[in-house]
Formats: sequence, C-alpha cells, structure tokens
Amino acid sequence: MKVAVIGCGTIANAAHIPSYMKNPEAEIKYFCDIIPERAQAAVEKYGCGTAVVDYHDVLADPEVEAVSVCTPNNVHPTITMDALRAGKNVLCEKPAARTYGEALEMQKVQHETGKVLNIGVVNRFNDGVNRIKEYIDQGKLGNIHHVYVSFRAHRSIPGLGGAFTTKAIAGGGALIDWGVHYLDIVMYCCGDPKVKTVTGETFCKLGKDMENYVYTDMWAGPPQYDGTYDVDDSVTGMVRTSGPVITINGAWAQNIGEEDRYIDFMGDKGGIRLQYGADFTVYTTENNALVSYTPKFQTRDMFQNEIDGFINCIKTGEKLPSHIDTVIVTAQMMQAIYDSAEQHREIVLE
Repeated sequence: MKVAVIGCGTIANAAHIPSYMKNPEAEIKYFCDIIPERAQAAVEKYGCGTAVVDYHDVLADPEVEAVSVCTPNNVHPTITMDALRAGKNVLCEKPAARTYGEALEMQKVQHETGKVLNIGVVNRFNDGVNRIKEYIDQGKLGNIHHVYVSFRAHRSIPGLGGAFTTKAIAGGGALIDWGVHYLDIVMYCCGDPKVKTVTGETFCKLGKDMENYVYTDMWAGPPQYDGTYDVDDSVTGMVRTSGPVITINGAWAQNIGEEDRYIDFMGDKGGIRLQYGADFTVYTTENNALVSYTPKFQTRDMFQNEIDGFINCIKTGEKLPSHIDTVIVTAQMMQAIYDSAEQHREIVLE
C-alpha cells in the first residue's frame, strides 16, 4: 500500500515513519513538508520516497491510499478533510483539531466520504492500557466511581514562543498537548462514557514572562523570545460522566519540583495506578488482607501497533478504537474545560 507522511517533524520521525518502514504491507511514496530540507532529509535518511513541499501533490496521486498527518494542530482539519475528499484514508495525529467544532467538521467529511479517519490516540494501542481495560471490563475493580489524572511537571514548557505556545496554532497548551492522552486513556478504559458536566480552570502563568522563565532543558526548543505565549501551562478540572467522575491536575510547568504522571482508577472492589508510559499496580483485597501486585508482561511498540492497525483496517473495513466517531468525545471534553475556564462556570453537556 502506497502511503505518504505529511509533516516530517518530531512525531513523524520518532513514530510514524519507522513504523511504516517496518510494516511489510506499506511503502512510503512521499515525504511532504513545507520546509523542503526536512522532506529531503527524510528521503535520504530512509532511502525511499520522494520529497514534496505541497501536500496537494500527494493527494493528486491516485496510487496513494493512505496518509499520516503529522503537522501542527492548526492545519490538521484542512489537510485531513482535503485528503478524505481526495479518496485517501487518514491517520491524523492528536489532537484531532484545536477545537471541538473543527473536530466535528472532520467527522462530517469522514461520514460523507466513507474513508478511514483515525486519530493518533496511540495509548489505545498500548498493551498495558489494554490490560487495564480488560481488568475493568471483567469487573475486577467493581464499579469505577472515580478516576484521578495527574500529568504534572516542574518546568517543562516546550519550545517557548513557538508553535506549542501559540494558541492560534496549537489551540491550547498543557491540556491539549498532554492532557488529551490521559483523558483518552480514561475514556477508553472506562468504555467511553457519556460526558455530562465539566468544570475547569486553566492558568497561563509561568511562561508569560518569557525572558525570565527559568528552566533546565526545553524539548521542542530553543526559546523564541520574540514569539507568542498565550496558552495554559497548567489546568485543573472535574468531569462528570455516565460512568466515573474524572478529576484532573495537569501542568507543563509548576513551582513544585516533582514529576507526577499517572492515572488512578478507583473501584469499590479494587483500584489500579497506571504510571504513564510504564507499568501499573493493582490494589485489592484477598482473604481479609490487603493485596497489591504489579503484572509483568511482554509489550509491543504502541506506535507500531497503531500503524499496523491503520493499514489493516483500510483493507478489512474494521473500525478501530481510534476512529473519529469514538475519540471525538475527548475533543468535546477538552473544549468544555477550556469553555468553563473562560466563563468561570460549569458547562452542562447532556
């Protein structure tokens, strides 16, 4: 299957391209990037494909069946919808879009065209996450009444003044960049419950005075002090669903020197703490005693699972858990948190 990668930056090189290269049923025909040198570097590094600057050149090729959209968030909707209308199947990186409204437009075009539109919520292809979902589905935790989400870092603002910290490009900060993964894991493991009410607050504090922002290192850097910083560097909120209540505390940057990145699933029979990107521990009772254990198992690369699933579902018609119809609820939830923060009131969705 001929595929194209649109946007040849960090996530493309770290995940999408290597995974396509390892899939025997896929062949990358185009590397596309608005920076010509970046596209050409991919051709030279991976020894295949053609470098192009304009994504319309990719969409005009009838041989291309599938594309990965790995661009900044602001052009996710346009490129994705153009690709769907050109008859291509799409894997669009997370978040689907900057706003819930944009995500709904993408879903509408998917329904009109009937082509595949999956979103890069890659944790749905994580072996550990899927084991947690099995524990919950099997009733081992009982009724899940509360899920606590923490994605907090000391001072970890990416690319200060660049695309990550410019709302017009990214749509938001810590919530839309990191929180999307955590919230999506919760929704997936808990059976994608219906969101009822949302309340939240976001804070744009530590990075606002860019030149006096102190840090030890900066991913997606270096700083661009003549750039923009108008996104959330921390967020807190509560979401009521038809299933559990979800509470979140997240921060790219906080004045506490601790890194807390975990999800607590709390049921009336047991609980699970997932260390994000690592293992999980089960807490329960047996024979009138408190018990905890950390399952050990082989794990596969979740990005490889995601790409393999994408290629396979195009051939089989299978609807994956990452389909826009399923994961759009995460976009709705994040939008409601931002709306609540802006209006300083609870948002009712049901």
